[in-house]
Amino acid sequence: MSLRGIILAGGKGTRLGELTRVTNKLLLPVGPLPMIYYPLKKLVGAGITEILLVSGTEHIGDFVELLGSGREHGCSLTYLVQDEAGGIAQALGLAERFCAGTPCMVILGDNIFEHSISSLAIGAMNENDALVVLKRVADPKRYGVAQWESGKILSIEEKPEKPKDNFAVTGIYIYPPDVFEVVKTLKPSARGELEITDVNNHYLQQNRLRCRVMNGYWTDAGTPESLAEANRLVTENPPRF
Repeated sequence: MSLRGIILAGGKGTRLGELTRVTNKLLLPVGPLPMIYYPLKKLVGAGITEILLVSGTEHIGDFVELLGSGREHGCSLTYLVQDEAGGIAQALGLAERFCAGTPCMVILGDNIFEHSISSLAIGAMNENDALVVLKRVADPKRYGVAQWESGKILSIEEKPEKPKDNFAVTGIYIYPPDVFEVVKTLKPSARGELEITDVNNHYLQQNRLRCRVMNGYWTDAGTPESLAEANRLVTENPPRF
């Protein structure tokens, strides 16, 4: 069974201020490349060549102009418009027809990390479980936080005021084909979005959530500080694809 790739490239990028007034944050440079190249190269490097890019109405055409059919990048790209911001899980739910009953690897486009994801992709081929990738961070309040012990996740909370642990759930997920049925059951959170943490908690409650702890560096690039850090990391130690 093949694994399909999904890059979530929506969001207004408001935390980046003037940098994203006229462009999507994933078109900003990180090191020598536009940010969007990093998740794309990670997926292709892992042998995933059927890839969907989901973005908002304002900038979807810019991605098409930059990436085209995907041929130059060794993949086949499909584009899908998310009409309005409704959360990561809502964007994922749009991919049901694209996945067509196959498992998927989802990457948030502003995640910059060092190591290849090939081993994750190979391990997901015949699994009926979901998988999340964890990384120990200094500021867990910014993320979904997993309470993790002896290789097992005990709980996941979204941006908790008092985190129970310091393992962030990074923006790399693998889901089995039934994830779209899970998304259909979700209710909007207090901020009016369908939360990916609720998807992960569904699989946790079913004892179908696996995890891996990431080696090497990882950062999102959604704030001026983390964008600067992503540029530093990529320049000093280019990621492996």
